[in-house]
Amino acid sequence: MTPDPGPTPTLPPESEIEALVGHRFPGGTYAIEHWENHLLTECTGSDPLPDGLVHPVCLFHVPINGCGVTLAELFALGRAESDSSIGIEGYDWEYFAPIVEDVDYTLSGSIIEAERRRSSTGRVHDAIGFRIDMADPAGAPVARVTCRWLFRRSGR
Repeated sequence: MTPDPGPTPTLPPESEIEALVGHRFPGGTYAIEHWENHLLTECTGSDPLPDGLVHPVCLFHVPINGCGVTLAELFALGRAESDSSIGIEGYDWEYFAPIVEDVDYTLSGSIIEAERRRSSTGRVHDAIGFRIDMADPAGAPVARVTCRWLFRRSGR
């Protein structure tokens, strides 16, 4: 006897996914302290960078944390359920100036793309992209992070 898989998951409406485009994150500020930079550098096996320069790996978490949003909130926006998985389709970093310790950077961002895709086998993926900009205290651009996540749905 095959176990009952439970109820068939329902897909979020495609229009709901597409309506995410333009959703703005609260925004905020973030300063990378010396201890944090030290840990980021150490976990990559690198030597510390000179003059308080921050290791580039900071762009994995600083933009999200500083933009006033959490991973859980991003998952909720994409309607991640227990039957879905999330993959990274793209993660682009653009640097316009060095990032250094103990500077209050301003972060702002939004969802820039959202679309439903269907594979040739009928599998559903919702592709959601967001961009977060990082600026120095004078407002000059420092970095931009563009992420594209795939919310893989088990429903067809």
